[in-house]
Amino acid sequence: MGCRPKRGAGFPGYAFVANEEGQAIAAVDLTAFAVARHIPLGASPTAVVAHPGRPAVFALTPRAGWVHEVDADALAHRRRTACCASAVSMRLAPDARALWVLAREPRQLIRLDSNRLAVEARLPLGGDPYDVDLSLDGHRAAVSFGPEGSIAILDLETRKTERIVRLGKALGAVRFQSNGRSLLAANLADRRLTILDTASGRVVTHLPLAVRPDNLCFKSDGGQLFVTGEGMDAVVIVYPYQTEVAETVLAGRAPGVMAASAAPDYLFVANPASNNVTILDIETHKVLAAAPAGAEPGHIAITPDNQYALVLNRRSGDMAVIRIAAITAKRTKDAPLFTMIPVGSKPVSVAVRGV
Repeated sequence: MGCRPKRGAGFPGYAFVANEEGQAIAAVDLTAFAVARHIPLGASPTAVVAHPGRPAVFALTPRAGWVHEVDADALAHRRRTACCASAVSMRLAPDARALWVLAREPRQLIRLDSNRLAVEARLPLGGDPYDVDLSLDGHRAAVSFGPEGSIAILDLETRKTERIVRLGKALGAVRFQSNGRSLLAANLADRRLTILDTASGRVVTHLPLAVRPDNLCFKSDGGQLFVTGEGMDAVVIVYPYQTEVAETVLAGRAPGVMAASAAPDYLFVANPASNNVTILDIETHKVLAAAPAGAEPGHIAITPDNQYALVLNRRSGDMAVIRIAAITAKRTKDAPLFTMIPVGSKPVSVAVRGV
């Protein structure tokens, strides 16, 4: 009993923060709650992901078309590869054997071996890509083409396009349900969520929303989907398996990106206009509290032990840390801020890895 770590003593690992304007990764020690090292990349990173099985963190610098590997033990840049002229985003495959890069020039979905950091395959795309998602079984990818209003469903085993679904209106993010049988598409033009049958591409339903679906976030078990965007200061709660909108909950001023913790099931919602984070109880759909953050919170991550919410503030260049166990339902609805850590210029993405 005397050897158990103290509650709130920190997470034994690092948060690797992509600083877009700083052209570097800040490695934040989550036991000391301080930056241990800045790792220069020579280009502007917008996304960072951690390998679950070995000490490697990958960063995408899209304007340069590079994927970088950072040694998570040595806290040093290990290598990089140029895979395209410009990229949109990057995803780590569910089995962590590959990185999939959504490229704008050329229009391709590119597979990189995550061990060798070498290009293994290039899947051609028929339009300007906007977003990509991978099914949890790793068999399929879905790519949305934004203003073109279409979606490509790709077979990643045969490396061919299964079908193109044309919805005719501007689309945003695409997300597979956890079982892979349905695909959810953010219909930006009509402010609705379109649910497709993955195997056939057939439209199952269109769910009208009170907001434009700019931001999507699943509960950890995939049973609820949370939507925020232009149109209302609220979070729309969707039950995707029942194909119904459950409730629309007021959640701060101009709510943006979100992240969900598990045990307890809380939803953290960034409010860039008011420089704070609204916290909802997912079970009751009630707002528990609001926690202060820095200027323009724009990305949130939860540590693997569900102990801390990490909030990146783009304009003030810092990371707000919220201790989840300290959140309680109070009449004042104020949640304490655990600490604030300066991390660099325009932090936009973070990956957390244990040691």
